[in-house]
Amino acid sequence: METSELLKQVRRIEIKTKGLSQNIFAGEYHSAFKGLGMTFAEVREYQYGDDVRSIDWNVTARFGHPYVKVFEEERELTVMLLVDVSGSRDFGTVSKMKKDIFTEVAATLAFSTIQNNDKIGVIFFSDRIEKFIPPQKGRKHVLHIIRELIDFEPESNRTDIAGALRYLTNAIRKRSTAFIISDFLDDGFDKELQIANRKHDIAALQVYDVRETELPDVGLIKLKDAETGERLWVDTGDRRLRLAYRNHWNERQLELQKAFVRAGVDWVSMSTADDYVRALLSLFKRRA
Repeated sequence: METSELLKQVRRIEIKTKGLSQNIFAGEYHSAFKGLGMTFAEVREYQYGDDVRSIDWNVTARFGHPYVKVFEEERELTVMLLVDVSGSRDFGTVSKMKKDIFTEVAATLAFSTIQNNDKIGVIFFSDRIEKFIPPQKGRKHVLHIIRELIDFEPESNRTDIAGALRYLTNAIRKRSTAFIISDFLDDGFDKELQIANRKHDIAALQVYDVRETELPDVGLIKLKDAETGERLWVDTGDRRLRLAYRNHWNERQLELQKAFVRAGVDWVSMSTADDYVRALLSLFKRRA
């Protein structure tokens, strides 16, 4: 992509997603993603309504009247985005491709992160780790992430979510909040998801296209697997085939949901035709 066109796209996404993170997600993000714990701030005189369990008995004994310990939330988070850059993201039949939603969701989360003075990092993955951007703060860093989201070209078209989760577990030592942004057209990552979620706080964001859930009746068409390159002629006029296609999608979704539940991972699913703002808000409110 030419530099001028890339900069225009970066600016357009910045305006849209920064506005969303400021006007809609600021409070929701803070409530949904807590800090690392509570740290001691000060002692002060007891006030009516204070929890008696917070009384500092040593200071109270010294001054002859009650004092309480005051704690504050240790707010700073490290947020990691695990972004699927495999071939299946380049698919969409409505107004946007899955890749476009990946980019806007990731940018919105990135701006929400830095507005709360947290660090943001990114792992781009296919069936390998394509690129690692270490966590940092600041607008310049987020704009770098957005440029990569728009223009990054992976070496592989295939997917290995388990490998990305292993990399997260090993590479990020400090506990972080991690968002996996993917269509989850993969399996065999249950164990790695459970291990990663014991160390980090993981949320899964699934993006899919309506044509992945149901085939239209449009006669004989040629389909191509974006990850393997395999091509196949399909007669969409066959009602049994369309029913089998829909059932296969439903069964995959059920298995995916079971994997998230077993791992204790919060998740939300959104199509390329959906309002991803509503989906993100529902996730944040569920966690608040």
